[in-house]
Amino acid sequence: MAHRIDEIDKRILYYLAVDARNTATSDIAEDVEVTPATIRNRIKQLEECGILQGYLADVDYKSINGYVTYQFRCTASIPDRPRLAQSALDISGVISVRELMAGSENLAITVVGADTSDINQVAGELSDLGLEINDESVVEGDYHTPYSPFGPEDLPKGPSLTDFMSLAGDAEVVEFTVSEGAEIAERTIEQAVDEGLLADEMLVVGVERDGDVLTPKGETVIQTGDIVSLFSKAPLEKDSLEVFGT
Repeated sequence: MAHRIDEIDKRILYYLAVDARNTATSDIAEDVEVTPATIRNRIKQLEECGILQGYLADVDYKSINGYVTYQFRCTASIPDRPRLAQSALDISGVISVRELMAGSENLAITVVGADTSDINQVAGELSDLGLEINDESVVEGDYHTPYSPFGPEDLPKGPSLTDFMSLAGDAEVVEFTVSEGAEIAERTIEQAVDEGLLADEMLVVGVERDGDVLTPKGETVIQTGDIVSLFSKAPLEKDSLEVFGT
C-alpha cells in the first residue's frame, strides 16, 4: 500500500530538497508548528517507505580541471530496461541512469570522465551491455530546484530560466522571464545599473515583450513577463539573478 503523505510530509520534502545538509529539524518544526521529534519521526517514515531515497552531493565536475560530463540517450528493450539500467550503474564513470517511458531513447545515462578516452571507454561498455546509443552530448550545466507546491504558500519565486549558453572565457548568456513583483521590474536598465541591481559585468542584450523583440537601451523599462537575455563576462551566481524574481 502506498504511503499517504500529508502537508507536513510535503514541507519536509521541500526543505530537504532545498538543502538537506544545512536544514535543521527545528527549523522545519517551527514552520509547520510541530515538535522537532515529530519531524525526525516523519523523516524516518519517509525513508523507510522509499519516498526519501537519499541525500546526494551536488558535484560540479566541470570545475575540476579536465573533467567532462556527458549524457548518453540509449534505447533498451522494454522488458530488459530495468535490468540494463542497473547494469549501466555498475560501469565505472556512470553517475546516474534515468528510465524514461518511451519506446526509444528510454534510458538517459550521465557519465563523468577525466578526458574523452574515459567517455569512449564507457560508451563501449554500454554498447557491450546491448544498449543502442542514439545520441550523446556534453552537459554544460545541471540545475535543480525543489518542488515548489510542497513549499510555503508565500514562497518567493525566482526568474523562469528559459535558455542558457556557456561561451569562451567563462562568459555566459542566460534567457529568462521576469517574475511578477521582481525588484528590477518597472525600472529602466540605466536605473538598474545605478542602483546596483545589474553588476558591471552584466549586459542586457535582448528584451522580448508580447512577441516583439526590443533593442535594449538605457531608457528601456524592464516589465513583468519580459523575456530578458543577459550576457555576463563571468559565470553568473544564483544570487545575481534574484532581482529578476520575487
